[in-house]
Parts: sequence; C-alpha cells; structure tokens
Amino acid sequence: MVSSIKAIRGMNDILPSETYRWIHFEQVIHQWLASYGYRNIRTPILEQTDLFVRSIGEVTDIVEKEMYTFTDQLNNDSLTLRPEGTASCVRAVIEHNLLYGGPQRLYYLGPMFRHERPQKGRYRQFHQVGVEALGYGGPDADAELMIMCSRLWKLLGISDLRLEIGTLGNSEARAAYRIHLLEYLEHHRNKLDEDALRRLHTNPLRILDSKNPVLQEVIENAPKLIEHLDSESKNHFDELQAILRDQGIAFTINLRLVRGLDYYNRTVFEWVTDQLGAQGTVCAGGRYDGLVEQIGGKSAPACGFAMGVERLLALMDEHDSAEAQFNPDCYIAHQGENTRDYAWKCAEFLRDKGLDVVLHCGGGNFKAQMKKADTSGAYYALIIGDEEVKTNQITVKSLRQTSEQVRLNLDDVMRFIKQ
Repeated sequence: MVSSIKAIRGMNDILPSETYRWIHFEQVIHQWLASYGYRNIRTPILEQTDLFVRSIGEVTDIVEKEMYTFTDQLNNDSLTLRPEGTASCVRAVIEHNLLYGGPQRLYYLGPMFRHERPQKGRYRQFHQVGVEALGYGGPDADAELMIMCSRLWKLLGISDLRLEIGTLGNSEARAAYRIHLLEYLEHHRNKLDEDALRRLHTNPLRILDSKNPVLQEVIENAPKLIEHLDSESKNHFDELQAILRDQGIAFTINLRLVRGLDYYNRTVFEWVTDQLGAQGTVCAGGRYDGLVEQIGGKSAPACGFAMGVERLLALMDEHDSAEAQFNPDCYIAHQGENTRDYAWKCAEFLRDKGLDVVLHCGGGNFKAQMKKADTSGAYYALIIGDEEVKTNQITVKSLRQTSEQVRLNLDDVMRFIKQ
C-alpha cells in the first residue's frame, strides 16, 4: 500500500467546521481597520533572507534558530519564508515609493512561518494581522494603535486582556544603558543560564525578556532602562500615557518590556492574557523609527503591531453566533424525469436575488435528499418534482420550524423566505 502523506508538524489544516469563525474574524478585521483609515497591502510569502537579517537582527531567536531559509537552486539566492510582516511591508513601501504620497496607514493579514516547537497557541505556520502606520512620529500615533485594539476586543467579545507599555528610548540612550546592564550582568555571570551567556555580549537587553524563573531575581534587580532615557523619549512616553488616560485606556508600565526584534525604539507595548498559559501575548508592537532607513529607504518614523489570529480565536466564544451566517438559506431537492433543468434555473434565479442556495447533486430518492438538506444547515428545503415543473412552482418546507409545507410560485418563494 502507498503510505499516506500528512501535514507538516506545526502546520495545521483549517477545516470547514472551523473556517466560519476565521471568515467572521476576517470580516470584522477588514471593517474595523477601514473605520480607522487603514488600507490593505499584500506582500509575498517569500523574501530575500537579507531583508529579515537586516531588520530583525542577526542575534535574535528568529534569525538564529527559527527562520525557514533555503537556497533557490535556479539562481542561488538565499530565500526565507516570512517570519513576520513588518519588514516585508516596509520593503514594499520603499520599493513602490508609497511614502512620496504622504504618511501611510497599512495593514495585512496572512500566514507567517517560524521553526519552533509546536504547542497550543504557537505553530510553525501561524497567522497574523499586522498594522503599520508609516510617516507618523508623534505619541498620538502610538496611542491610536492601542485605542484601536481596545475597540477590537469589544467587537470580538474578548475580555480579560490587559495592556502593558514601556519605552526603549533612542539608540544613544540604549547604548549608554547597555554599558550599565553589561557591567551588572557580568557581576552576576554565575547565575546566568546558557542562553543568557550566549547573548551577554551580543544582545544583553534580550536577557531581560527571559522567562527562565531562575533568572527572575537577577532581572528584577537589574538597572532600569527608563532611568537612562533621553529627554525627548521621556516626553514622548509621558504624552503617550496622558493620551491613554484621557481616552480611558487602562495600562500598566512594564519596565522589562524589550520585545524580541531589534528594530524597535521608544514605545513598545503588549496586550496579554492569563487564559492561554505560556502563550499569553496576543498582540504586540511599538515604534520602529529607524527601520525604513535601515532597509534602504529615506528616513521616516513608523509604528505598528501584530496580533496572533490563532490566539485570538482561542479567546473568542466557541459558540459564536457567526456560525449561523454561513448556513445556506435553502437546499433544493429534485427528482423526476424533467426536474433537473428547472431546478438549475430556480437555483440561479434565487442566487440572483441574494439567497445562498445548495442544489442537490448525485441522485437519490426524496427521503435521502431531505436528510442531506437537513444536515446542510439550510433553513428551507425547496422540493421540485414533476408536478412542480408542470405548474411552474416549488414546494417549500421549513427545516428549522414546525409548519406546513406550501407550494408557491418562484417570486412568492423569494418573498416567503425573505420574511
């Protein structure tokens, strides 16, 4: 026997029994972002590897361990499946000169790829919604991103999310802080784990993001970046907090919030939950003012965030009423020598009028067809036999309520179902 082929570990099929929730989620996302003036952008899944090395940073978990990278045999290029969306979005903005037309509010929705150990809420192919505001330098743009998220949680019916914010300052402030942090960590070198020792002289700020419980005391007593902030970044952070308070957005300041990507500066933030175990961050982002220039464009401020679709769906009500939106309005059962052509014409007529119609295929008697009509989720069965064809009518039977079936003209069928 030929062995069966299964999906790659950590890359999951989304079956029809689940996709209605995805479709509902995506519809909400498109409407929500349009209401804030964001436009959709779609970039390739494959990019030049150097794009991610240059933007994310060589000494990061993503670049060092998680990227799906291969050499294109046709032209020897090093290509990578995108592990995140910001770098691709910025690359497209630069390549197509979008900032020449002024600041851009952009968003994308699609799969990302990271070679991680699969677990609940963390997969090798996962999906993100990304939002990027390019050309906006003030704290009002940062605040709007967080206010937008607060509205989305209400639209999705998600509660118990909390907002944590922090600031990384500018590059000069971080460089000065790095010296103090390195001295402190060297002093506690014997308490660092293997991963922290590896990062000690390449990316010591990432040690502050460690989840290793053994390191928490060392991390808690480490020098604080906020004490080394430049005045401009401090004012930016203070104004951001003032806007959030004025708009009634609750938040806590997390002084250890450093994020896993090198391109961040100033504002960083996360929306977190306790309902998903270790994968508690459902949305994260911040400001990345140097990335446009770093990738090869003219210097421009920017900020944005990304949210994990799988994690958000896990927080949404399993019995979301959106399922009803994807049940067909009617199922057409037909049997007899001359019913097929008439059934096709009736189905197309009703679809022209805006109804979702399933036309039975595959033969079978009326009893078998009615069983399939019931399992389809349709609200009505439309029955066509030789008699209906002769009289140019349809018999309508409710599948969800107790009522007598009726025989109606085609136009009357439409009005009956609409009511």
